[in-house]
Amino acid sequence: MPRAIWKGAISFGLVHIPVSLVSATSAQGVDFDWLDKRSMDPVGYKRVNKTTGKEVTKDNIVKGVAFEKGRYVVLSEEEIRSAHPKSTQTIEIIAFVAGDQIPLQNIDTPYFLAPDKRGGKVYALLRETLRKTRKVALANVVLHTKQHLAALMPLESALVLVMLRWPAEVRSLDELELPSDVTKPSLAKGELDMAKCLVEDMSADWQPEDYRDSFQEKIMALVAKKAKAGKIEDVESQEGSEERKSADVIDLTELLKRSLAGKPAAKKTAKKKAS
Repeated sequence: MPRAIWKGAISFGLVHIPVSLVSATSAQGVDFDWLDKRSMDPVGYKRVNKTTGKEVTKDNIVKGVAFEKGRYVVLSEEEIRSAHPKSTQTIEIIAFVAGDQIPLQNIDTPYFLAPDKRGGKVYALLRETLRKTRKVALANVVLHTKQHLAALMPLESALVLVMLRWPAEVRSLDELELPSDVTKPSLAKGELDMAKCLVEDMSADWQPEDYRDSFQEKIMALVAKKAKAGKIEDVESQEGSEERKSADVIDLTELLKRSLAGKPAAKKTAKKKAS
């Protein structure tokens, strides 16, 4: 299994399901690095003052947010750190909604979730419950100091955590200003029948191996050909490391009953307070 990039727990009610987060995708594009053709040294990005064109040292750089055109509010590193959400190492479920209610344009990056530390039974229980109810779990999760809205979904024998774009990040379809011949088309039955026949004639089963990035294949074939001919330049490289956090979370299956049992009591208490 690929290395986990995050460890924590799914949390709802009093139930905690220990899980590991694994990337469900991998970057396959061609990565072109900049090199100085005279010395084959890597070329990086300099911090340059856009007005004077001169390089600025790290000590003289502050962070600002545009308030108005040409006017910025400067924030200190301490102020920025204080605004970061607290990392709780939990995927906190906040609601269960029908899967088809989540707009396609809100879907972002998928991650696999694997059960961890005796969490298998409760993991399977949540997966099967989501499958049978045809629901997905909306959740909040903090990764690398950034807060995300996410959807927890069943996928075959596993659970998938799909990062969602915040609603404020998604533009409305109204911005397209689609004309009436698109929104209220007048289509003849013959046209629809012919289009349907064309779709049926071109229909096929999903075969992932049939779809490949031809540009990447051609570039990598060219790289292999030139490398075999000895046309390789030596370039020094530096690799960074990323810290990974983990959490030791206890799996308590029986808390599911206690979570359900506690809800009516909570409602009664709320009514008494209201009266």
